[in-house]
Amino acid sequence: MNTTRVRFDAAILIGRFQPFHNGHAALLRQALEIADHALVVLGSSFRARNAKNPFTWEERAAMIAASFDEADARRIIFVPVRDYYDDARWAAAVEEGTRVAMEKQGYAAPRIALAGFHKDASSDYLKLFPQWSFAASERQGEFDATPIRGLYFDSNETAWVTLRAQVPSTVAQYLENWRLLPAFAAMREEYESIEAGKQEWGLGPFITLDAVVTAVGHVLLVRRKNPPGKGLWAIPGGFLEGRERLLQGAIRELKEETGLAVEGAELAATCRSVAVFDHPDRSQRGRVITHAHWFDLPLSALPPVTGADDAAEARWFPIAELPGMETELFEDHFVILDGVLGVSGRAACGNASRA
Repeated sequence: MNTTRVRFDAAILIGRFQPFHNGHAALLRQALEIADHALVVLGSSFRARNAKNPFTWEERAAMIAASFDEADARRIIFVPVRDYYDDARWAAAVEEGTRVAMEKQGYAAPRIALAGFHKDASSDYLKLFPQWSFAASERQGEFDATPIRGLYFDSNETAWVTLRAQVPSTVAQYLENWRLLPAFAAMREEYESIEAGKQEWGLGPFITLDAVVTAVGHVLLVRRKNPPGKGLWAIPGGFLEGRERLLQGAIRELKEETGLAVEGAELAATCRSVAVFDHPDRSQRGRVITHAHWFDLPLSALPPVTGADDAAEARWFPIAELPGMETELFEDHFVILDGVLGVSGRAACGNASRA
């Protein structure tokens, strides 16, 4: 549909905005030109920080709002949405967030446009909303967010000068202040670790195993000792070795990282299901395809565990507590736990927020 002569109630811009840069700003200005409201859908919300997603959705909303004058900022509404690695479920979350946001503005049947441009395969999400008019745009800005993050984590002052030219001045100031926080040092350490791993091992594909172990209403997790994800809680697991079967590898990694004193044959007998998680973007380390084995132990008491190998700590957590731990979990491990155990406690998307 040609949107140039149509005034919309809302124009939607979807992205991670890690960080918000000049290209994003140009697209958002275009959205404000064709609609009364701009709905900014903030992807990858509610998860732990990592080098690919260093900023929380609230921090990204603050960056974006600060890039516009007060009158335009009042017209911007933020809709945080988590990653599901499932197109249908994710699209439904975006639609629901949009519906809720527009109802709060008093619209029962709003006229909606989806703003954006088809960059590459990462823009295929634009095809998931045929019910909305598409307001196509040309490429805006010189850099994408990925190289900008590389410049940000580079300690070279020349890189910082280059970065400042690619983001709004208010965002540059925000990023400069954020460099003083402990989170920046942690994310830079993670970024450098990931880049070194790519140089040594390549981008995959790699095969990994995860062991979701439940007993007496609890699930077994480990705290990661090293980057990426240093300090975050994770499902016990690791990389498949050369001559292992998948089940053997899952049991080996489980016992190495937790010291769980249950015989391998007994564990194998309690394996209730195996699920494959293979989304290309599930890991920063490259193409990592994992096989999550669910071991449901028929015990009356929780056996002792101790973190070892790549795990700094091992601990049993009540399954009922998992919905509140999303920001403490490594990579897509909340998605895995939700897929295996159905632990999602939040609505499909977060509450919409005005700038």
